[in-house]
Amino acid sequence: MSLQFISVPPSTSQPPSGLIVTLHGWGANAEDVASLLPYVNLPNYEFLLPNAPYPYPYSVTGRAWYDLRGESMYEGLLESRQMLIDWLLSLEDVTGVPLSRTILSGFSQGGAMTLDVGLNLPLAGLVVMSGYLHPSVESLNQKSFPPSLIMHGRQDQVVPLQAAIKARATTKALGVNVEYHEFDMGHEISLPMLEVLRTFVLKTIG
Repeated sequence: MSLQFISVPPSTSQPPSGLIVTLHGWGANAEDVASLLPYVNLPNYEFLLPNAPYPYPYSVTGRAWYDLRGESMYEGLLESRQMLIDWLLSLEDVTGVPLSRTILSGFSQGGAMTLDVGLNLPLAGLVVMSGYLHPSVESLNQKSFPPSLIMHGRQDQVVPLQAAIKARATTKALGVNVEYHEFDMGHEISLPMLEVLRTFVLKTIG
């Protein structure tokens, strides 16, 4: 089983400067992420937007990386993790762009998957929007990690700000080069957040 995804090529006629992979949150899908791309303003990049492998229990169109309900919490995570790793490792053959020029990003549950998978791969950088840490992240023993951007809303009622503060502290303690931003907003992706993402991508890849 492979991940289904949307591919949005550069708006220029040139080969992509890099790849930006964005993982949606619990109950969203790749189409939701695609609607934000006009505001990112990175015309030289190719965007790859995968759909999570599991159906979302509360709507027909939503997808999930794993279950977030009660006793089923984290069910499906191991399978999603392996599928995402295998898919990311296949991208260079498909796009011609190496992982060293690929940014992995994600929102909410997708942000948690970004940290989970991204810290184990030689990516150019990671972007975590309103995300959180899985417990397993704290036991990593890598020697080097991609630079990481963590962004969160101070009024987030879904994933509390404390989750971002913990993610920053834990990843910094591991030796990750972390850039951290808070915004006066809730559980959402805002235009100021996308501007910071754009700056991070250009600084990291060019």
